[in-house]
Amino acid sequence: MADQKKIVTESGIEIKQVYSEHPGIKETPGEFPFTRGVQHDMYRSKLWTMRQYAGFSTAEESNRRYHYLLNQGTTGLSVAFDLPTQIGYDSDHDLSDGEVGKAGVAIDSLRDMEILFNGINLENISTSMTINSTASILLAFYIALARKQGADIKKISGTIQNDILKEYAARGTYIYPPKPSMRIITDIFEYCSKEVPKWNTISISGYHIREAGSTAVQELAFTLANGKAYVKAAIEKGLDIDVFGKRLSFFFNAHNNVFQEVAKFRAARRMWAKMMKDLGAKDPKAMMLRFHTQTGGSTLTAQQPMNNIMRVTLQALSAVLGGTQSLHTNGYDEAISLPTEEAARLALRTQQVIAYESGVVDTVDPLAGSYFIESMTDEIEAKAWAYINQIDAMGGSVSAIEAGFIQNEIARASYDYQQSIEKNERIIVGVNQFAMEEPPFDKVFMVDDNIRQLQIKKINTLKSERDSKKANDCIAKVEQTAKDGGNLMPPIIDAVENLATLGEIADSLRRAFGEY
Repeated sequence: MADQKKIVTESGIEIKQVYSEHPGIKETPGEFPFTRGVQHDMYRSKLWTMRQYAGFSTAEESNRRYHYLLNQGTTGLSVAFDLPTQIGYDSDHDLSDGEVGKAGVAIDSLRDMEILFNGINLENISTSMTINSTASILLAFYIALARKQGADIKKISGTIQNDILKEYAARGTYIYPPKPSMRIITDIFEYCSKEVPKWNTISISGYHIREAGSTAVQELAFTLANGKAYVKAAIEKGLDIDVFGKRLSFFFNAHNNVFQEVAKFRAARRMWAKMMKDLGAKDPKAMMLRFHTQTGGSTLTAQQPMNNIMRVTLQALSAVLGGTQSLHTNGYDEAISLPTEEAARLALRTQQVIAYESGVVDTVDPLAGSYFIESMTDEIEAKAWAYINQIDAMGGSVSAIEAGFIQNEIARASYDYQQSIEKNERIIVGVNQFAMEEPPFDKVFMVDDNIRQLQIKKINTLKSERDSKKANDCIAKVEQTAKDGGNLMPPIIDAVENLATLGEIADSLRRAFGEY
């Protein structure tokens, strides 16, 4: 592909689109197996999507933050949901007490979703939603809202995380047993391939595996093993790998070791391309690993929090050098509280400085050919394949999770890492070295404890105003479809459009599938 763009440094040196005159470089960017990137020209023609993960309190408060971020130059939204929303409880449920609006925004119904995106045209923005067990319901809210806005749902774009296997292995916000959970996911694949073709139906997540304490190799291996399990489940359902394969995306972590992270991202693309080809994909676009990156939350320190600005910068740089398609940068204060507006703005500015001032976007895969990077990429790949072969021998990811293998490997790595810090074998600046007396950090973002009462009032109003018979009939239809084996998405969308709540729909699936 010809590149028409001419880029020259301030010293008058022209930067080529790609550099290939090195024995360590075997591949061309944009071509199988995509080690060097999924596009021929990468960021020369289009920068990554700059997302800032945000959600807290009520839909009204989160909507204000989204408009603020959009005004500051963010190019995609990324929604954080509170724990009750993530595990299928309405805000008025007893188990929601103390958690409403804390770790994300509380969404109980389509009305909350309307407020969350008030003034935002869903045809014009890409939205990522970090949601797993209740992903089908949140996607239904989004589709129903798009219809209310008059949008063509075939044009709306975004991603639902929808990766339940890593919840069993690393994070814990699962509801149903593994097999029905996999069924819900493949139902989403099937529905979206026909009705919402631009939607990324899953973001197979290594992020939370790494946050739970895994190594970079484990993050890569377990994520791709989970991806393989989803693909095989979809094939068994009769879906076309060359169709649904194009809508799979990934979500990786970026930690402080810049070169290791770059090598991990490069190895991930190469491994996934080979894996998809072996599973029967023929369309190169179905073999491309496209991914979102978030900087490492677990690397942030409450001690000397301003040091986190440097950590986030290094991590963001590694994601860009590694060829990410989308990026979220953490606020420097997130080891203490939800990010303040100032911290969120600075995190976004970090991406913008890398994009517009650093020069790292001017050529494709700029570290390619480095003996170190090429060797590291090969070594990470070899170690990750060894894990995947071990998981395959156990019968795949579901079996490996049920046997506790993946959880135990992560726990062991986490313990070893913590031991290395406590023994001062690994230095964390401001924690086990270069510590100092500090005044209390006073720029803490707090969520009002009265949020739950506000949400309960909304739920009561909604239930008094809706057509209760229609809502209950729709909820019963969801439960019956879950038992009969039909695709769950159409009845869930009908239910949310008739103002059934998230908790009511999740409970209907609990009755059909049981809890895990």
